[in-house]
Amino acid sequence: MEKHIRAILTKILLPQSSQNLIDAGAVDSILVKNNEITVQLRLPLAIAKFAKAVEHTVHGALAKELPFSGEIHVLAAVQKANEGASAGGVSQVKHIVAVASGKGGVGKSTVSANLAVSLAQSGYKVGLLDADIFGPSIPKMFNVEDARPVAHTIGDKDFITPIEQYGVKILSIGFFVDSSQAVIWRGPMAGNALKQLLTEADWGALDVLLIDMPPGTSDIQLTLSHIVTLSGAIMVSTPQDVALIDVAKGMDFYEKQTPPTPILGIVENMAWFTPAELPGNKYYIFGKGGAQQLAAQKHIPFLGEIPIVQSIREHADNGTPAALQENSLVAEYYRAIAKQVMNRLK
Repeated sequence: MEKHIRAILTKILLPQSSQNLIDAGAVDSILVKNNEITVQLRLPLAIAKFAKAVEHTVHGALAKELPFSGEIHVLAAVQKANEGASAGGVSQVKHIVAVASGKGGVGKSTVSANLAVSLAQSGYKVGLLDADIFGPSIPKMFNVEDARPVAHTIGDKDFITPIEQYGVKILSIGFFVDSSQAVIWRGPMAGNALKQLLTEADWGALDVLLIDMPPGTSDIQLTLSHIVTLSGAIMVSTPQDVALIDVAKGMDFYEKQTPPTPILGIVENMAWFTPAELPGNKYYIFGKGGAQQLAAQKHIPFLGEIPIVQSIREHADNGTPAALQENSLVAEYYRAIAKQVMNRLK
């Protein structure tokens, strides 16, 4: 009977998700006893408003499809913010922050890596999760491409131990797949991978866990919003209009979550270029001040500008984030942004 019940539940999608109730981990327990069936669901806080509707849908499906004449009870509880195991997972993480943009190629991963290093250098306990399942780059940027995380047991459950580099705890799907091969997964598989990296890892006590998001507002973004409650989102954009259009869509996505995710501010990346031979000149290759203007229009904080600097690219390729260079002007840019972010989280 339980097998039949589970088969029915795989046909029912979690609200605002492409995953069914079983794959999403929303089925807490199924109890078949005497003339009663009790299905206990545990729904993410983000879809709390759909709890009664889910109960009704599940009850109706079971009543219609099961060869059962007894009583059917469906109970949907709602997870608390960042609820996980009593130890391990994100249970000891103070703040979870998405570094996002609706568009690819604007430098989210570079900003994520350098912000993480800047925060660690400022004395904070920091984690960085590479949520770009199909294009992970964080292992390369931290020079840990060959690292292979191991698991250890807490209580009766195994948890992944993040790789630590430059004072930052790191996890990425890149640690578990061949870097030369494409990850050919449908949305639910990618969502499950993200869930494992987030909730089945021993992140320990962190002040902030940064999540380097992929482009868009699709499966990964929805999955994350169903797993945890974010403390905020940092938007990254170049100054050009075509990027700002997508960033505005990304902001709209986070603001429409339940509860809404605060936008901590916008970072304008690749803001200008100054050639070494003309140190007094600024060339606005992608336009001037676009992200700053968007911040003003949306009444959200403008966190700062990062220019196009060759050393940022070189340090990323070498696995030594530019923020590690303590006396450099580039490092100062990232430290200033990191300081603003933490001030807004307090």
